[in-house]
Amino acid sequence: MEYAAAKSTMCRQCGAHFVPSAPKVEVRLRPKNEPVGPVADPSLFRKMEGFWTKHHSSIIECFDCKATQEISSAATSTICPKCSKHIDLRDYKITTSFSRSIRTHGEIHLTAKGDLSSSSVTCRSALIEGKLRGNLVCLGTATINFTGKIPGRLTAEHVLVERKSVVQFFRRVRVKSIEIRGRMTGEIVAEAAVIIHRNAMLDGNVTAKSISVEKGGIFCGQLIIGSAGLTQAELLPELKPAVTAAPEAIPPAVVPHPLPAT
Repeated sequence: MEYAAAKSTMCRQCGAHFVPSAPKVEVRLRPKNEPVGPVADPSLFRKMEGFWTKHHSSIIECFDCKATQEISSAATSTICPKCSKHIDLRDYKITTSFSRSIRTHGEIHLTAKGDLSSSSVTCRSALIEGKLRGNLVCLGTATINFTGKIPGRLTAEHVLVERKSVVQFFRRVRVKSIEIRGRMTGEIVAEAAVIIHRNAMLDGNVTAKSISVEKGGIFCGQLIIGSAGLTQAELLPELKPAVTAAPEAIPPAVVPHPLPAT
């Protein structure tokens, strides 16, 4: 027994120093039949879940030989297993004047202060908010959120003209499908469908397999429903004249000889 006001003492058995007023650690004995499992660390599971959510794989196609391969979203480049060509996977953000060539499976973001004048830019997806004076080929979706004139050539799998956009294309826009939610002026050649949403407007000639104009949408221009592989959207493919058979010669009528008078 120690003095009640004592702040420390020494064990008479082992000689170790300890504080009598310190709280004792509770020791819980595990039952004999209780299974032993690993201690769950919430932070570790959260990190692993975020890792698998952030990094996923996708299928890309080589620009040269068209061979496909599976790559991780965290990769910035790869090598084609068939032709050994280098494939760029980086995203590009253009904020100033830009005239170099780009060929990537990443995204091109042309900001409001950007000016893209390169004659050869290929990407997986694009967001156009600035001046496009060069040629842009988009393998996926090209989103246009821009007000002004675009003198460059745009070729894409799918084009989306945002609601607040008022854009005028000087060159023909070649797409597989296009959705117009804002206002667009220009010529469209589409392999599939052209969709004009409510309160949207399209002023220009259209060549497509189908067109859909929702209630409140406006379309003004010439429309050709059919093949999209025309050299000019305003011209129909030339039809070959049908070959007419030569008229058969009509044999002269047989005139009976007059009978002699008797």
